[in-house]
Amino acid sequence: MSASARRRIYLFSIPLVMMPSSLAAQQATSNDVIELPPVVVTTPSPVVKPVARKAKPKTTSTQASVGSAKKKAASAPKPKPPAAAANASAVDAEPELAEMPALPLAPVPAGTLIVVDDTFAPVTVATDRDIVARQGATITDTLMSKPGISGSTFAPGANRPIVRGLDSYRVRMQENGIGSHDVSTISEDHAVPIDPFSADRIEVVRGPATLRYGSGAIGGVVAVENQRIPTFMPARGFSGEIKGGVSSVDDGRDGAFRATAGSNGIVVHADAFKRSSDDYRTPRGTQRNSFVDSEGFGAGMSRVWSEGFMGVAISRVDSVYGVPGEEADEGVDPRIDLAQQKIQARGEWRPKVFGVEAVRFWFGASDYAHNELARHDGDDFELGSRFTNREQEGRVELQHIPTSTALGELTGAIGIQLGHRQTRGQSFEGESLLEPARTNSIAAFWFEELKASDRVTFQAAMRIERTAVDGLGWTDVSDPDAPLVFDGERRFVPVSVSLGMLYKLGLDTTARLSGQFVERSPDAAELFSKGIHEATGTFEVGNPNLEKEQALSIEAGLARSKGSFRFDATAFYTRYQGFIYRAIQDVRCLEDLPSCGPAADLEDENFDLVFFRQRDAIFYGLELAAQYDVAPIWRGTWGVDGRYDFVNARFEGGENVPRIPPHRLGGAIYYRDANWFARLGLLHAFDQNRVGVNEIETPDFTLVSAELSYTSEIGNGARFTLGLKGENLADDVVLNHASFKRREEVLLPGASVRLFGSIKFN
Repeated sequence: MSASARRRIYLFSIPLVMMPSSLAAQQATSNDVIELPPVVVTTPSPVVKPVARKAKPKTTSTQASVGSAKKKAASAPKPKPPAAAANASAVDAEPELAEMPALPLAPVPAGTLIVVDDTFAPVTVATDRDIVARQGATITDTLMSKPGISGSTFAPGANRPIVRGLDSYRVRMQENGIGSHDVSTISEDHAVPIDPFSADRIEVVRGPATLRYGSGAIGGVVAVENQRIPTFMPARGFSGEIKGGVSSVDDGRDGAFRATAGSNGIVVHADAFKRSSDDYRTPRGTQRNSFVDSEGFGAGMSRVWSEGFMGVAISRVDSVYGVPGEEADEGVDPRIDLAQQKIQARGEWRPKVFGVEAVRFWFGASDYAHNELARHDGDDFELGSRFTNREQEGRVELQHIPTSTALGELTGAIGIQLGHRQTRGQSFEGESLLEPARTNSIAAFWFEELKASDRVTFQAAMRIERTAVDGLGWTDVSDPDAPLVFDGERRFVPVSVSLGMLYKLGLDTTARLSGQFVERSPDAAELFSKGIHEATGTFEVGNPNLEKEQALSIEAGLARSKGSFRFDATAFYTRYQGFIYRAIQDVRCLEDLPSCGPAADLEDENFDLVFFRQRDAIFYGLELAAQYDVAPIWRGTWGVDGRYDFVNARFEGGENVPRIPPHRLGGAIYYRDANWFARLGLLHAFDQNRVGVNEIETPDFTLVSAELSYTSEIGNGARFTLGLKGENLADDVVLNHASFKRREEVLLPGASVRLFGSIKFN
């Protein structure tokens, strides 16, 4: 692409930090450093549990999960360490605690199933090692093999997570607690501008904890966590990493570095990445226009002291990627050129006076834009449409000191969250998809957790929002030449509540039960869309009269986080009232509404007419992951793991909800010791014959994978890893039923081998 075709957009954001998931999940991150106690308290359950002030460092054995190490550390009135290094033991606080080096611990062994057993819904964790070993330009590529999670796979550069059959507006994407501030919810061809190499770990949080970040995240919160705003002093005053890899299926190459250093209470951080891949190969040949070229950086600085920290960071992402499909095969070669820049701020203060345990804040602002380009005449790319999003988000949270009551110990937090967003989807070829729309919101949330006994813990949470969405749309299109126009503001007040219970059954097994009632406001695009959407081949018409979407959900689970047999099993059931969806009509359109007519009458390139509508629906399913260390062998342990997941979704009346992933069953055999890790696995996706209107069935497929890696210390706190990972080694034909590209028979990559490596300094 010529230099003139590449736009550079300079944006500013400040992330709204998520309270990452759990101590257990946190242990899988930095691995070699320990975050000191005064740093931020972060956990998906809104209550912060105590940690011993003088615990000795614990290490994780091959047969012990992260959760077991965590439990050994808990017991006294010191708050839990923050998410980025929960494998840390606490250290006595001194006047300048930030100057004390963190205590290194052994990392979680490669391939260990991380089970979080102290949350009221399952938490899925992908570690930094999972990320570097996995081929792919999006964070979803790392998560798609996890139970309950699939992806939209619209393009190699744009693959948004689908959690329990839900995507877009019902799955929140965030980095360090701040929303991704993009337009990926509007269309599956729009990327999430967070590269996997920027992450220390990725967490998928479900259930009551999602109310902290927004009532719309009924599907879950996909949270990327990193140390761009440093929250602790690294061991020896410095830590860093260099990582990267190459892949065969797309001639891909990628690399990244990150470094953190500090002294006298000041900690600075810098990181950068670059990745490039050509069109990938499939069992039927090369998939045209499936390239990705992206790069980015981040830099931050914090002041860390004995009672808290405060920091700021900036980051930027640039990406150009192709969109495969019919247009690409015809030589149009559509592509997206995006850029986003953020500025983030985050802090915590632990006064421990007047009943206040901690006060925390997050604030972020971003500016995002992308151009959609294509070749219509000749070899030059022309600008077809431009999407922009300017967004600001902030949150303040107050946690009270644990209080003894007649029923048990009570801990909790209250907070407020504010947001402003201005979004536009401008077309230069016809009716614009989305005229400038503004969304303002303010919300208050409250969490309380009651430890009734050593075995039983209860939780209650509530969130109330006020959302105002201002825009221009059509209320009636029965007369295409003169549709009725809505130009104004819609206001909503969604209220959400949840209740949960944890019960320790013995044998290191925990049972959980939770229920939620969640209301979601319609998004601006659902209300006010009114134009062509080239990527999905649709002419979309929103509905300004949409009401709040309501969901009543219940789920139950069993989890065991330590010992030779570890597992996490969850069953869920959700009933939606007024589920908002895109209903495809038997009508085709050209570039404007008057051109719409019966599908058979239009033979030229055209678009399916789509209306946003509401309908009651039921979703239910199961997620199961288990791992068993069978026996010692050679210098380590061999074992087996397995997984199974499914989701069924039907509208009232029995019609299937479209784009629901199929049942999946998988298993593997593995070996690991202090240096070596080897795994051979299978994942089978059954054929999907429960199809919605205008859908086609998808055949089954089997993915064969294998991995071999070696890790070793190289002195002075440094450690290296070198490995090979093969994916789809049987070169099976893979079609994703949840993808809009299924209709165009766009295949996923064929057999591939990735060589990856990393060097860590601590």
